[in-house]
Amino acid sequence: MSTPSLRRRTPKDELIPLPEVLYELGISRPTWYRWRNRGFGPEARRTPSGRICVRRSALDAFKDELEAA
Repeated sequence: MSTPSLRRRTPKDELIPLPEVLYELGISRPTWYRWRNRGFGPEARRTPSGRICVRRSALDAFKDELEAA
């Protein structure tokens, strides 16, 4: 009988809630919505419970763009 092969799992790209995103970026909620209305900022998603979240990879990529500019 063969044993199932163990697959290596990649870490899940976690969803960061909006208050934590605002803290990491050092901006206020009104600034966030102003940026979003202008098409600026990381891609955000609304969860089924209604919370706004940003994927860790999208937030890190956005912060890298800010540092490069």
